[in-house]
Amino acid sequence: MSLKIAIQGIKGSNHHQVAKDCFGDDIELVECLSFDELVDKLLSKEADQGVMAIENSIAGSIIPNYALVNHNNLHIIGEYYLNIHHNLMVMRGQKIEDISEVSSHPMALLQCKEYFRQYPHIKLVEDVDTAETAKRIQEQKLEHIAAIAPNVAAELYGLDIVANDIQTIKNNATRFIIVQTEKSTLPEPEITKASVRFITDHKRGSLAAVLNVMSDCRLNLTKIQSLPVIETPWKYAFFVDITFVDFKEFSKAKSLLNIMTEDFKVLGEYKNVRA
Repeated sequence: MSLKIAIQGIKGSNHHQVAKDCFGDDIELVECLSFDELVDKLLSKEADQGVMAIENSIAGSIIPNYALVNHNNLHIIGEYYLNIHHNLMVMRGQKIEDISEVSSHPMALLQCKEYFRQYPHIKLVEDVDTAETAKRIQEQKLEHIAAIAPNVAAELYGLDIVANDIQTIKNNATRFIIVQTEKSTLPEPEITKASVRFITDHKRGSLAAVLNVMSDCRLNLTKIQSLPVIETPWKYAFFVDITFVDFKEFSKAKSLLNIMTEDFKVLGEYKNVRA
């Protein structure tokens, strides 16, 4: 029986590419219009696992997704880094001179803005998803309209790529997390990364003390993100990613941080793919 993998977006999107890279082609794809819908599919058991973008090397953290993982008690069981390639694609037979409008996700348009300075006649239009426009071009046989999307979208929807890698900053990567409602069953020796959430009190040096514990336990902090605690104004929770070589060191840190912080929670224990 094929795994049901929920993604934000449709076939041909970057989330679809990650699902293919992580799970292969023998999966049942559950397409979702939003990350909220993705979470709902997991909670209702309509999907086994979900692929969720969490941060981009240019745009930074996708902050609402941290809250979604925490509030819905999802477990991070893996991660994947995808190099983002924005390609300009049109209906077969069309050329770049024929384009009058480009439609794509706002982030894709922003990351390709410089490229379109040489084509002032082309109107840039925001859409919900990169692959959605590619699919619409195919279904409605749209001339003079182009999409910015990954290679996989051109392959799926039979479009011609008229310009490759049009993003301004070529070294552009997005980190995705793999989430599910159950804890990971990965053996401890294979666990080399963790995501945790905690709240510190307002005493001077509280966060510094937590960071010192991580350092003493030989944990390497790779990401720290603060988010307001909605129920308590002016109080903040910290979301932290840490890597380590020995799981025992992380276990020791967990015991200490559980005492030192408020509402300490492990969001996921998984393999560091960049080790």
